[in-house]
Amino acid sequence: MITHTTEIKLFAGNSNRPLAEAIAKNLGISLSDIEVGHFSDGETSVHLNESVRGRDVFLIQSTSTPVNENLMELLVMIDACKRASAGRITAVVPYFGYARQDRKAKPRDPITAKLVADILESAGADRLLTMDLHAAQIQGFFSIPVDNLVGNYILSKHFKNIVDDDFVVVSPDVGSVGRARTTAAKLNCPIAIIDKRRPKANQVEIMNIIGDVAGKNALLVDDMIDTAGTICFGAEALHNAGVKKIYACCTHAVLSGPAIERIKNSYIDKLVILDTINLPEEKRIDKIEVLSVAKLLAKAISSIYSDAQMSDIYTSDDVL
Repeated sequence: MITHTTEIKLFAGNSNRPLAEAIAKNLGISLSDIEVGHFSDGETSVHLNESVRGRDVFLIQSTSTPVNENLMELLVMIDACKRASAGRITAVVPYFGYARQDRKAKPRDPITAKLVADILESAGADRLLTMDLHAAQIQGFFSIPVDNLVGNYILSKHFKNIVDDDFVVVSPDVGSVGRARTTAAKLNCPIAIIDKRRPKANQVEIMNIIGDVAGKNALLVDDMIDTAGTICFGAEALHNAGVKKIYACCTHAVLSGPAIERIKNSYIDKLVILDTINLPEEKRIDKIEVLSVAKLLAKAISSIYSDAQMSDIYTSDDVL
């Protein structure tokens, strides 16, 4: 049973320390003292330097690159808190890795998102706080409460300042239509869809653009950008169709492999991302603008701690 106190215990792993510090600042507290390191053979080592007995504990850790190492850090942190008699353990995972493996796309494929959900529960997590799961049904893979925050709220608010009558929101593929439709409704803009075919993994061939885009400014909307093939090929298709200025946005900037070079050389004028994944200095280019999710996550953590209604966090105008 949880023993509520006047102190939230907020611990951070190594995946996104800047975001964790920003969340703590927005909550008006300091990060709790924890040592997360490795033994000489690479095993993860965790030690809590303060008591968590009966406390409401929040562990901030995105499972981004290096994915397996960061996931293992989170699991060991959860186990350490459970064995130290924490009252409730919330895994705060701004970016939930392995979310793309949410179904059997081919025979003999694993469903790794379900596997990760089971592991987190087995480790001792009592609830999950995350953002923009790649597939909404992943919430059903858990038997514990899952709060899936919407990063689109922050992105839409940012783009409201530049929307005009010649603006169109574009889905880079069929899978992102729902996300693009939500953004278009918030911006009061029409929507277009890029129909694509993927001959093999991480290779994209654009087929057709459904909707009127010629002579307009366009915003490509996606939940994550990995190798940037989809978004950059989409921008090229829009350019060839007569779009004047091309913006793009996403919640999770994985940006692996050739992503940065592709974005540099693409027709994208500005890419706006959220900081669910820490963007290293070598990947910070002029075309990329980073918005913070710290205020939104801090409000969510506060709502969980105080048992308040989660939907109320979107009614405030100060999440940017």
